[in-house]
Amino acid sequence: MANQIIVDALGGDNAPLCNLQGAADAVAELGVGVTLVGPEQQLRALAEQQGISLAGITFVQADRGMDMHLPPTEILKAQRDCSMGVALDLLAAGKGDGLVSAGSTGALVVGATLIVGRIKGVKRPAIATLVPTPGDPYLLVDSGANAECRPEMLMDFAVMGDRYMRLVRGVASPRIGLLNVGTEDTKGDALRQETYRLLQASGLNFIGNVEGRDVPGGACDVLVTDGFAGNVVLKLTEGAGAAFVGMLKTAFYQNLKTKLGALLVKNSLRPLKSMMDYSAEGGAPLLGVKAPVVKAHGSSNAVAVKNAIRQADRFAGAGLIDAINQAVAAGKGTGEA
Repeated sequence: MANQIIVDALGGDNAPLCNLQGAADAVAELGVGVTLVGPEQQLRALAEQQGISLAGITFVQADRGMDMHLPPTEILKAQRDCSMGVALDLLAAGKGDGLVSAGSTGALVVGATLIVGRIKGVKRPAIATLVPTPGDPYLLVDSGANAECRPEMLMDFAVMGDRYMRLVRGVASPRIGLLNVGTEDTKGDALRQETYRLLQASGLNFIGNVEGRDVPGGACDVLVTDGFAGNVVLKLTEGAGAAFVGMLKTAFYQNLKTKLGALLVKNSLRPLKSMMDYSAEGGAPLLGVKAPVVKAHGSSNAVAVKNAIRQADRFAGAGLIDAINQAVAAGKGTGEA
């Protein structure tokens, strides 16, 4: 039976049109069912106006989206009836196999943690973002959910990242790296040094510390760090990629000769552009909660929403929640899938 993915119709900068179109495209291309949470009459009228098929889509009413100007904890209080809050309640009640939202990251993390619930034994859920490299992408855990961490939390991130790469991405023995200021085991602050000792004894395929300069080259399959440093790495990577593409455009369009050169290499540069396209993966899974939750980029277009639904569908079908549950219950560190 096809998975049923719940989508926050009012989350994100381009809601509700791109969420509606992405949901319809996902039903048509991926064979999933979608539950759209939002103002049903408005969404139906928009679909009719834009010629969007509603086949395979069901609706659950919510009159408003999460107010981005309010503290994330309001998802548990005054904002509980917003589209994100209703979507989380549906997931917690087992009325869907996964959830996608492009709304407030903070609210989604708080809501998923306290409404859907943490996996027993996991200290804090973490946002896991697939980041492109010239080869295969690596998984950055945590990329923004937890600014302050303890060593055992980073250990959880490593275990969850390992299981994700094995079960969802098909990596047989993911290389786990710890983001640090040097490769020696004595480098870094107390958090990094104690985490290093935990990872070394974990049974995971821990390759040691990874310096920032080695990250873009694909030094590891899972890069473990606290959410503050992880978010800096993520935003710096996005910004550097955009700046590089801008520099290429400037260089290629200086004069007629460079424009001719641009035409000659245009096809060769297309993979580079695709590699830096956030919409290709669609979203980042929130690891450590009891059901699949995917955070889509706030500026997601219809393609990104469709691919975030794809991500949630894969997550739901991979047995990842059970695998994390078993790893935590067993005391982690077996290195087994």
